[in-house]
Amino acid sequence: MNTNHIVSAALASVLAMGLTAPVAAQDKAKEKCYGVAEAGKNDCASLSGSHSCAGQAKVDKSADDWKYVPKGTCKDLGGKTAEEAKKK
Repeated sequence: MNTNHIVSAALASVLAMGLTAPVAAQDKAKEKCYGVAEAGKNDCASLSGSHSCAGQAKVDKSADDWKYVPKGTCKDLGGKTAEEAKKK
């Protein structure tokens, strides 16, 4: 392996570590809320595995799809935690 590859890999690792810190901080202030995402506006994979990416919800307020909401507001929005959504 040449020196350029080693330097590139090290730089990529450092940059990736810097990008994960803001996400971790965001996760503490937010929680996953199932059943509140609008079609095409979910944050990630569905609970049932029907899709594996953000923005792929087909219908509004599907019990399988989730969105990050401010911590403590999910119930007020009519949503459920992952455990509650799994019980359907």
